[in-house]
Amino acid sequence: MKIKDGFVLREVAGSYVVVPVGKRADEFNGMVHLNETGAFFWKMAEKGCTRKELIEEGFNTYEVCEDDIAKDVDRFIDTLTANNLFD
Repeated sequence: MKIKDGFVLREVAGSYVVVPVGKRADEFNGMVHLNETGAFFWKMAEKGCTRKELIEEGFNTYEVCEDDIAKDVDRFIDTLTANNLFD
């Protein structure tokens, strides 16, 4: 999975938001709010990755069990899929 072009992640006052830029702003109204973990996953998905890679990197980065990371990854994927943000 890979994030569509035309979306950028920004940190604003300690929070992370994804906003559309350029022509994407005409297609997507609004923004997506992410926590620190979501921003971590976003950065990976910008380059392209698999669900398994997100889980592995999340598990290696954060001190939580793999099941919890898998749930976070699935929630992240569901949110971005619902908003049509993947190529």
